Amino acid sequence: MEIRKLDSSEHQDSRRLYETVFDEDSPTFVEYYYTEKTRDNQIYVVEEEGELRAMLHLNPYRLYVNGNEKNVNYIVAVATQKEYRKRGYMASLLKKALREMYRAGESFTFLMPASESIYLPFDFRTVYEQTGKLYHKEDVKEDGITITDAKPSDCREISESANRHLAKGYQVFALRDEAYYQRLLREYESDGGVLKIYRKNGEIVDCRGYYPEEEEGEKPKIMVRIVDVRRMLMALGLQSLIGVCFCVTDPMVEENNRCVVVTGTEFSGVMLMDGKPENSEGTINIAALASLIFGAKTVEEVCAEEGVFMSKRMMGELKKLIPLSKICLNETV
Repeated sequence: MEIRKLDSSEHQDSRRLYETVFDEDSPTFVEYYYTEKTRDNQIYVVEEEGELRAMLHLNPYRLYVNGNEKNVNYIVAVATQKEYRKRGYMASLLKKALREMYRAGESFTFLMPASESIYLPFDFRTVYEQTGKLYHKEDVKEDGITITDAKPSDCREISESANRHLAKGYQVFALRDEAYYQRLLREYESDGGVLKIYRKNGEIVDCRGYYPEEEEGEKPKIMVRIVDVRRMLMALGLQSLIGVCFCVTDPMVEENNRCVVVTGTEFSGVMLMDGKPENSEGTINIAALASLIFGAKTVEEVCAEEGVFMSKRMMGELKKLIPLSKICLNETV
């Protein structure tokens, strides 16, 4: 067994495995994916007997995180050939990808799970339920709203409007530019859909996808996994002066196993120093920390998790962290 990253010239070699495992995807969507998304993504594979037996794709996104831009990878197309499952290939691919993302200086990664239970053992935690709405014909009845199909020439205006809107209400979202929406239009087109623009008094107030045969269903969930605990903590704001020392444990990214001193004020945000284990006021595992940082759980709820211990003072200090709970990650691939 060999685990490696494909060269960009080899990306098409993974298509047969994609088509076999994700046979629910239409041929036109697969063509879109392997024409558009594999241009700039990374694909890690397990090779056995000279053939690709498992793979994991990292699709790059530029995210807005608390006022700063961060390069973050969206994990997609995690697949193993049926006859080669239950051999730990997925775990090996995830560990390889996490370590490479750590080396690249990334803070966290995210994915949309087929089942949350698959990724919980790898310290991914659910932090968001997608909220994207689809266009419905009755929407045209709304007062003062005009709805048109988006065209490539609209993409710059859509991106500027979207970024303004998202920055007002969210701490974490995918930054849009003209190329983002150009690609999104091709994504909708690949499955017979379109992107609808809603305008009021000439200004864009909403955009919604439309597929003729699709209806609103269960909202997909988004799970996150911390890649670099130091970078993740330093992305946070504070309610007031903080000073606390604690240990972090991570079974997959060795560098995250450390003792940290978190300091800072509401003006500076989080500042970090290396701490000494003998001064630690508690221990928190990487998964529980993700739930806390992204606002999925309170300090009290995190304390109830296995592998977490906090002194009362540490609990009080961590409540001063401002979680990244206002999230909008509605991307599909």
